Amino acid sequence: MSDVILRSWQKTDAQALATIANNRNIWNNVRDRLPNPYTVGDALDWIDHTQKENPKTNFAVEYKWTLVGSAGCLLKDDINRKCIEIGYFIGEAFWGKGIATEAVRLITEYVCEEFKPVKIYAEVFEHNKASMRVLQKNGFYLESISRKAVIKNNKVLDNYIWVKLV
Repeated sequence: MSDVILRSWQKTDAQALATIANNRNIWNNVRDRLPNPYTVGDALDWIDHTQKENPKTNFAVEYKWTLVGSAGCLLKDDINRKCIEIGYFIGEAFWGKGIATEAVRLITEYVCEEFKPVKIYAEVFEHNKASMRVLQKNGFYLESISRKAVIKNNKVLDNYIWVKLV
C-alpha cells in the first residue's frame, strides 16, 4: 500500500493529532501515558519531544497525504539492547483500510535498517484482536501471554506478546 508513509512529526500536525488521539477507543488500546483527554497542547508537547529525538524513534503515519496516526519504537538497553518494542495507533475513522498493517511493515523495516535488532516485539491487550491480526500479517507470532499483567481502565488484563525475530 504505497499510499501509507511514515514521516517526521511537524508542528502543523498538532490539531489533527489531537483530533485523532482524543478518542476513547484508541485510548482503550494504548498505554496510560497517552493523555486522556488529548489536547492540542499534548500534541504540541509530543511533537516537540519527537523533534529532539536522535535517533528518530517516533513517526507520523500519513495516508494519501492525510495524518492518520502514529508509529514508533522503544529502544531497550543493557542486556535487552538488541530487542526493540514497536507501538502504533491509527485514527478510528481510518480503521479497516489496511493502514495499520502497512504502518507496522514500515516501522519494522525502519527498525531493522536503523538499529539491527535480533528481536522486535509488540505488547497487545487481550481484547485488541485487530492489532493482533495486524502483527500476524507482518510475520509476528504470539510468543507468550502474560496473564493478568497489565491494568487498563482499572481492569486487570492479559498482555499478549507478539514477536518477530530478525
